[in-house]
Amino acid sequence: MGLTKKLVAATAIVLALGSAASAKTFVFCSEGSPEGFDPGLYTAGTTFDASAHPVYNRLAEFKKGTTETEPGLAESWEVSPDGLQYTFKLRPGVKFHSNANFTPTRDMNADDVVFSFDRQGNAQNPWHQYVSGASWEYYASMSMPETVKSIEKVDDMTVRFTLNTPYAPFIANVAMPFASIVSKEYADKLAESGQQAQFNQAPIGTGPFQFVAYQPDAVIRYQAFADYWGGKQPIDDLVFAITKEASVRQQRLAAGECHLMAYPNPADVPSLQQNADLKVDEQEGLNIGFLAYNTKQAPFDKPEVRKALNMAIDKDAIISAVYQGAGTKAVAPIPPTMWSYNAQLKDDAYDPEAAKKALEAAGVKDLSMKIWAMPVSRPYNPNAARMAELIQSDFAKVGVKAEIVTYEWGEYLERSKAEDRDGAVLLGWTGDNGDPDNFLAVLLGCDAVGGANRAQWCNQDFNKLVQEAKAKPTQDERAKLYEQAQVIFKDQAPWATIAHSVVYVPMRKNVTGFVQSPLGDYTFDGVDITE
Repeated sequence: MGLTKKLVAATAIVLALGSAASAKTFVFCSEGSPEGFDPGLYTAGTTFDASAHPVYNRLAEFKKGTTETEPGLAESWEVSPDGLQYTFKLRPGVKFHSNANFTPTRDMNADDVVFSFDRQGNAQNPWHQYVSGASWEYYASMSMPETVKSIEKVDDMTVRFTLNTPYAPFIANVAMPFASIVSKEYADKLAESGQQAQFNQAPIGTGPFQFVAYQPDAVIRYQAFADYWGGKQPIDDLVFAITKEASVRQQRLAAGECHLMAYPNPADVPSLQQNADLKVDEQEGLNIGFLAYNTKQAPFDKPEVRKALNMAIDKDAIISAVYQGAGTKAVAPIPPTMWSYNAQLKDDAYDPEAAKKALEAAGVKDLSMKIWAMPVSRPYNPNAARMAELIQSDFAKVGVKAEIVTYEWGEYLERSKAEDRDGAVLLGWTGDNGDPDNFLAVLLGCDAVGGANRAQWCNQDFNKLVQEAKAKPTQDERAKLYEQAQVIFKDQAPWATIAHSVVYVPMRKNVTGFVQSPLGDYTFDGVDITE
């Protein structure tokens, strides 16, 4: 289906929804299709926006607009003095959604919580591989299988996690999308009928909106959940109008076809700000865009080669052409707004001549490589195709021939995880919990190789520091270790660190209640439209 046909189909559904006089419909022009609707299986923000945030809840939640945690499906929790036990008291009376094939017979309880986590960490759980190739990428990348010793149901409304070692970011982790609480009763019913795949296609959660329908690459429909424990939402229907081109999203917003859009082209922000019908929120993103070499592939297994290529990249030109000035050059693997950022790090200087000599000294001649470019706009990289072209040109100046490749977004994410991947991949990250561990361990730790660690880089010295840091009780102790880890990262250069961006959220002026998240989420609970 071509873009025009998709837009016509999405618009037709939106108009049909809006025809009901009593219904209040909110339309979000989103940037891409979700990989699925079971957030435990994925790490992409596009997928979390379509699944974790509208459909599900977690034991703890992030306060709107912050990285602070607050009670969610757990009313309270206690941590043992040794930091090894977390006991959660669950919120009573929490209802699950229903659909044409499932009506819950009970409220959310401890069985659901235990199941939600056990399926991710227990290879013997029959739901561990209910989707072909399921890797539970986030759970594995954060060393949760090694960290969590047991998860037990104390009683119907109490769950206890026992850890093998203290884990400072634990509460923040269980507030993240991968830790969404799913329905064991729904899973059991699907298993009985041999329809396990529906768990990832027709989701059942406890969140503010229940899933209605999905037309791939066109539209996702949700309905406000009348029995939501937090109260019914001001809007009745939520529609994700999937619109991959940023310029088309802007046109639809300006025409009033959607109320809020994701990821505008930076060059278009001034005109959006000048439109009297719109308002534009903005904040420094808790993010980084990078080029990850495959450090298991020669000659990229040599730090001196990676550093030489980094010196060939003109980041000033990228900031100007791709970010239109709405970004800053990245030096470290975490953003400067995050605690433990090592401000003493020195970036690789842009020096094509030195890069050429360094490649020669490393014995590299006539190098050909691939640069992977994302097919969608992301907050950390608004135009990966253009960035790839600029890097391709930079590499050509030092005698390196680069071929640009891309894939559909879900396939791109899946293929780029492969340890034998051919080429360097443009990707990035927006922090999911405000903790440095969420960048350093998840993206660069040894447990994340073959998953979120797209550089396939396992450095034991770096890994030891990061693992030690998460077990320390104070932020100061942890920060010192993270600062040391960043020195090793910069010396070994598994990535070319490109940029940190400013994130803009344009919306119609009659939108109220939307709060921009430092975690990059698009959440619509509490959002309303005034007349």
